[in-house]
Amino acid sequence: MREDRPIPRDEYATIAEHVPIVSVDLLVRMDGGLVLGKRTNEPAKGEWFVPGGSVLKGETREEAVHRVAREELGCDVVIDQCLGVYDHFYDAAASEGVESKQYLATAYVVTPTDDVFCSDNQHTELRTFQEPFDGVHKYVERYLDDIEGGYQFE
Repeated sequence: MREDRPIPRDEYATIAEHVPIVSVDLLVRMDGGLVLGKRTNEPAKGEWFVPGGSVLKGETREEAVHRVAREELGCDVVIDQCLGVYDHFYDAAASEGVESKQYLATAYVVTPTDDVFCSDNQHTELRTFQEPFDGVHKYVERYLDDIEGGYQFE
């Protein structure tokens, strides 16, 4: 059973300072491209990154994929592939008093069941990129390299 109780800020900061955060990242395929969001907060503030979020207590990673898709994109998704678990290390964190963050991120390739998207407060915009571009975050580049046969923009 999932617990939706928010962790008080100071407690979350202590957790984030001392242990990795378990999360999911979504590589959303749409219209022959990949959906990325321009982040408004740390880590990776101002960079194009895949939607993602923390796994809540009592929630499976697959359940987290569907919840994150609804919360960050406003849609449901079908899971096409699990790329595996990745270590992400950041020198910046959104939490006050936290100097760095580590995530254990499981990356999933997903397809939306509809094409209605809405951006959340973590992104200034969401965009479907039809071709590779300079400036994509290094962790997104790694995901693209690890997709079976490499990510092919259509």
